[in-house]
Amino acid sequence: MEDEKQEFEMGIPNGVGEAMLAHAFEKFDFKLEQTEFGPKLIGEYDELVKVRDFLENAIRERLQELEGE
Repeated sequence: MEDEKQEFEMGIPNGVGEAMLAHAFEKFDFKLEQTEFGPKLIGEYDELVKVRDFLENAIRERLQELEGE
């Protein structure tokens, strides 16, 4: 019997654009699911942590660009 991996849900943080999400799809293994409360990322816990860190860094970099740093 194969071990089933438990899947978790994570909401998409504010400020995540389509390009950021597309880059995350290329780098990480997760699914996107539309719910009545908005889109959710579905995947293994460790993978979602990596996605969250990636998106936070992408938002931070974009804010620095907008601030002219």
